[in-house]
Amino acid sequence: MPSKNTKFYSLILIIADFFVLLLSFTAAYILRVQFDKRPLLNEVYATDYFMSFLAITPFWILIFAALGLYHASTYNRRLVEWSKIAVGSFIGILMVIGWQYATDNELFPARLVAVYALLASFLLIVLTREALRITRSILFYFDRGTSRVLIIGDSAATRDIANSLSETHRSGYKIVAIAGPKRVIPSGLDVVHFSSLEKALADVKKLRITTIIQTDLYDSSERNQRILGAAQLNHIQYSFIPGEAEFYSGKNTVDVFLGYPMISVSQTPLIGWGEIIKRMFDVVVGSLLILLLSPIYLVTIILQLVFNPGPIFYKSARLTRYSQPFAMYKFRSMSAKYGKKDAASEFREMGRPDLAKEYEKNFKVESDPRITSLGKFLRASSIDELPQLFNVLRGELSLVGPRPVPQSELDAKFTSTHGALLLSVKSGVTGLWQVSGRSDLSTEQRIAIELYYAQNWSFWLDIKILLKTVTVVLFRRGAR
Repeated sequence: MPSKNTKFYSLILIIADFFVLLLSFTAAYILRVQFDKRPLLNEVYATDYFMSFLAITPFWILIFAALGLYHASTYNRRLVEWSKIAVGSFIGILMVIGWQYATDNELFPARLVAVYALLASFLLIVLTREALRITRSILFYFDRGTSRVLIIGDSAATRDIANSLSETHRSGYKIVAIAGPKRVIPSGLDVVHFSSLEKALADVKKLRITTIIQTDLYDSSERNQRILGAAQLNHIQYSFIPGEAEFYSGKNTVDVFLGYPMISVSQTPLIGWGEIIKRMFDVVVGSLLILLLSPIYLVTIILQLVFNPGPIFYKSARLTRYSQPFAMYKFRSMSAKYGKKDAASEFREMGRPDLAKEYEKNFKVESDPRITSLGKFLRASSIDELPQLFNVLRGELSLVGPRPVPQSELDAKFTSTHGALLLSVKSGVTGLWQVSGRSDLSTEQRIAIELYYAQNWSFWLDIKILLKTVTVVLFRRGAR
């Protein structure tokens, strides 16, 4: 929902990046030429150097634009923004080096100048954007540059949107009024409430509304046209956001079909090139991890043979994308005589109906007596999960994805719609659930998190989850 303010902020970012890049190139030149007394590889005069990069910088800006660095969905998410700045800076330097070799025109007086330029461009752009972010938040806090919003609707989405936009210093939107039932107004939000749509539209100019957001279509097309007409008459922005979650989750495309606007809804954005890139990443990184972790595999196998005789691995029947069954590998953590039947049946045979009930309710138990001492360590350290990397190479799992579920849990805990959404993507070794609390979360919370991942996948989200997984494993948070 871009507004004039977001477009203006994007323009400021472009201008700032342009001058910061020039500053980075200049600083890199001065650091090597003026402060480093070692001989130079090439005699490149300062004027020629500066003019060359003055011509190159616009292409660098285009690289940033292609990465989405001037889009609100990027610059409003700090970690994503920093990652893309790092990638953009690296690609930019490669572009300069490639152009230098292709034209045989020396741009750098020494190789270190390229390294300095890469580091300076990343650090200075990050610092500049942080300063601009703080400045923008301060301006928003004092109601400068904000969009004054009227929200119209009566669904749960109306309340969610109002709640999300209520932090004006972050969103840049100031909710002035809501037209709809009182239940859609978040508690503690001080806004003008209109129970009548006609009254709300009559006061648009009085309240200095600059944006109307409608979340639900009325049965009467005349009333819908009246809302759009009020926005057009007062020259203010109008946005329609469907109240049904399916319309704004997953991957949506808008096209024209037989002269009518058509919204095509996919269950997940993980389609097309995204799916190909994710698979390539899984194969490369999965192979590297297996090589790096091979000493841990070897030690674990030896410990299993000594302290927990029996099969090294445990195969668990699970489901992955499109409900495809597969055998998920784990280092066996239970005594060899267990794990061959349904867990609830084994608990009853042990004389523990209480644990059978707990398992049938939660599909897990807090203290599982079937687990050996070595098994407890393997689970707490997550080493028992490492064999799943071989499932990744086989294409049955991804490095990141929803937790693989057995058919019984899918039938018991998920509705048919939620189950279909969950299995619209490949299950993963780690996922958003694991880095958000794991066993500390309720079943309902886990389902909500898993579905969010399936409907909002991005490559950067995968990277973020993988980095957080390292922290979770190291601090052994939420493992059972």
